[in-house]
This record gives sequence, structure tokens and C-alpha cells, in this order.
Amino acid sequence: MQVDKTTLQDLSIIHADEEQSVFYHLNNTQTNGGREYLRYILSKPLDTLAAITDTQLLIKQLIAIEQEWPVTITNGTIMVVERFFETQINFYPSHPTVISSYYYKIINAADYSITKYSVEHSHSLLKGFWQILNLLNGTESKQLQTWLEHIALMLQRPFVQELLQYDNPKKLTPRQVLYFANHLRFHFKQQLFELIDIYNRLDAYLSLAVASKKFQFSFPVITETEKPLITAEALYHLQLKIPVSYNVELTQHKNFLFLTGANMAGKSTFIKATGIAVYLAHLGMSVPAKNMQLSLFDGLLSNIHVVDNILKGESYFFNEVQRIKKTVEKINDGKKWLILIDELFKGTNVQDAMKCSTTVIEGLRKMQNVLFVLSTHLYEIGDDLKKHSNIQFKYFETSIKDDELEFSYQLKEGISNDRLGYLILRKEGVVEMLEKL
Repeated sequence: MQVDKTTLQDLSIIHADEEQSVFYHLNNTQTNGGREYLRYILSKPLDTLAAITDTQLLIKQLIAIEQEWPVTITNGTIMVVERFFETQINFYPSHPTVISSYYYKIINAADYSITKYSVEHSHSLLKGFWQILNLLNGTESKQLQTWLEHIALMLQRPFVQELLQYDNPKKLTPRQVLYFANHLRFHFKQQLFELIDIYNRLDAYLSLAVASKKFQFSFPVITETEKPLITAEALYHLQLKIPVSYNVELTQHKNFLFLTGANMAGKSTFIKATGIAVYLAHLGMSVPAKNMQLSLFDGLLSNIHVVDNILKGESYFFNEVQRIKKTVEKINDGKKWLILIDELFKGTNVQDAMKCSTTVIEGLRKMQNVLFVLSTHLYEIGDDLKKHSNIQFKYFETSIKDDELEFSYQLKEGISNDRLGYLILRKEGVVEMLEKL
């Protein structure tokens, strides 16, 4: 699925302030490498149904065994093993004997200490992979099966089997320490780094499995359809502590959602919740919804946080226009797209914005292979758009009780004409402050 940097930022998949990102919310990795691979996974949505389905199988199997996951492999163990190959150490005896090994231990005390410590951690690493093989035996995921076959092949090395026979590597004699160190350092370096790379990947997907279980996400049903569709029950924004859920339905015959409501009523949250769920589905990840069905999309684009560019002399409105222009150019390819637009044309006066918005909506709604979710304050343009049967109108209701705003965050049928800007200005004391100037 195609997605650009702007969309990743709009949906906060990756965010400059990490705590505000989807990555942060889903990150349960235990290793540095796993953390970086999770970041990679979250920035690369999948293109085929086969890849998505296989990833779902992988995460589901990890959910089933996550509490039994090997504790012998830790971030510290991996760091020790990696540094073992970076550290300058005097050469070991090529064929260590009892005497030569004790001699090396005395003459090269510091190097021997590092070597022994590294062999012990290598034992923990290899033992962990042996446990992984037993835990994940019989997987249906092709991706996982490939990793397991690589692990099994590398663990078949005679010296690895010999090392794993020792329950307590701390009791190895100096000769045994140097014997295993020779094999590890000079004949097994590439294999160890391949194993670590596989573990990083497993750690990243295990993180998604833990998140799926922790937040009780569900796995969506994705199908390859001629026309795009999204139906979801009790979908919500995963970053909210107490979220309100929505039911969403976008189909070929109702492919344009015209969304209205006052400031803070929930429009942006709804748009992002929809986008994030579709995005996660295309990673093979479970989604924050009771259930969800959707088509395999070719692309996802958003127009949410447009900014001006002072250095280039480009205004906010100009960049809004450029974003719409690039969007139209991209999606005019007959492929299936989801387009998210929040508050179109905020950078110009109301009359101009109404004319521009109407023109854009009238044009976009003709595209039958694209689903649109568009929010606006310009409720006045809604009546003229009701003649189009493929546009559905929903709004977030706001009420006033005892001069206080109340937001239900419930999605309702129709168009909202709420204008509460002045009330908020007065409620926050700004009007009174200005009157006293």
C-alpha cells in the first residue's frame, strides 16, 4: 500500500515527540534491534493479501506463546555477544590444551575474563533459540517457518550442540572456554549475527502480539475486491485512554463521508482513527475495533496537518492547494485509495473556502475507486451536495448545559451547524480580558 511521509506524520505513526506516536503505543520490544525493526515494520505497509495474511498468522502464533517466551535472550546478552567481536583480544591457542589454556588465563587475564563472559552469554543466546524452535514448531506462517529453518540449520553445528549440553556454562574449564571461543569468534560470527537479526524481527512482531493481547484488538478481514470498502464496528482511536467507538461504513455506493461538527467535537480523532485502523490492517496487525472488514487498498493519503513554508514564501493556502493537486494526480490511476481530509481550505476567507471546497468535493466524489472522509466547518455547502447519492452526511453533536460545553463524541446522521468558537473564547476568559484593556 502506497503511503507518503506526510500521511505517516498526520496519523502519528512515527512522531517527532515519540510518546505521541502509534509506534510508542505498540512498542513492547525488549531489545535495541527489535525496537528499530518495529519502527521499520510500522513504516512499510504491505502490498499483497498473501503477505498480510501471513503476518496475521505470525502475530497470532506469537500471541499464543508470548508468556512462555525465552528469558535467556535479553538485550544485555545480545550486546555482550556483539561486543565480543568488536573487542581486540590476544589470539587464543589454536588447539587449546589444559596447560596452554591455564597459561593463557594467567598471562591474558583481562582477555580471558571477556572471553569467558562472552561464551556464557553466547550459550544463553543459543539456548534461547533452541527454546524458540520448540515453542514455534508447526507454524502456518511462511515467514516464520523460514526463520525457524534458518535457526535449526545453524543450531545443528556440532560445536553448538556440544555447547548446549552444558547446563551451567559458568563451570566450563579454561580449555573448554577457549575451545568454544575459537569456534564462536572465528567460525560462527556470521551465523551469530544472522541469529541476532532473526531475533530482532521476532522481538518486533512479539511486541505487536503483546499489544494485540493487551489492548484486545481484533484481526480484520481483508479481501481483494473490485471496488474499495470499509465496514467497522466499535472502531476507536488507539491512543485515547477512554475512547468512544464508532461504526464506519464506506462502500462503492456511499464512498464519500461529509463530516461536520464544532471544534473539539471529535472530527479529527475520527478521521485519524479510521486511517490508523486501515493502516494497521495493511501491516498485518490487529486493529482497535470489535470487528472490521475492508478491501486491500493500493494507497492511503491524508491532508490533515498542512503547514506554510516561510523559506519558500509559500502560504498555508498555497500548500493546501498543492496537497490537493498532488492527491488528485496520484489517485487518478484507477486504483483503490483511502483519502482523509481534515478541515479543507482553512487558509483562506470563508466565501473563498466554500467555493473551493464545493469545487473539490464535486470533483472528488466522481471517483468510484476511492473512499473519502472529509471534515469541514463549512456546513453551508452541505445542502447543495445532498443531490449526490454517494455522499453520506454525519456529524458530531455538541450541546450547552449551564453555559458549559458537552461533547458526546457520538457520530450521528446529518449536518451540524454548531458554531461555538465565540462561546469557547468567552468561557476561557479571553473576552473578559479584552474588555478590560
